[in-house]
Amino acid sequence: MNGLFDVLEKIEKCPGMYIGRPSVTDLFMFLVGYEFARSEMDIELTEAEAKFYEDFQPWLQEKLGVKSVTSWAKLIMLSCHDEKVGFEYFFRLLAEFKQNHGLLATESSSEFVRQS
Repeated sequence: MNGLFDVLEKIEKCPGMYIGRPSVTDLFMFLVGYEFARSEMDIELTEAEAKFYEDFQPWLQEKLGVKSVTSWAKLIMLSCHDEKVGFEYFFRLLAEFKQNHGLLATESSSEFVRQS
């Protein structure tokens, strides 16, 4: 089964196929649905996926110097004011987040491991 980061890689390459258009808001809604579907199917998140869902929002708030309970997509839109630009910015932020949190791709890229 493909994991969250595999799905995100596919969406980045071909957003129209998965979310209709390159939109940070649509991406956020897709990821909420993805997490819900996995929960409903009793498919546990990997450690890296849980880290993303738990820590990306607080990390982004700190990075942007914003204290808010709003979604990470809205925080990105505060900076970008354009859905496509926000979509592209999300993937740059995701790469930085993964690097900062020691999440490295393994050979299959469907699993991520914490860097020691």
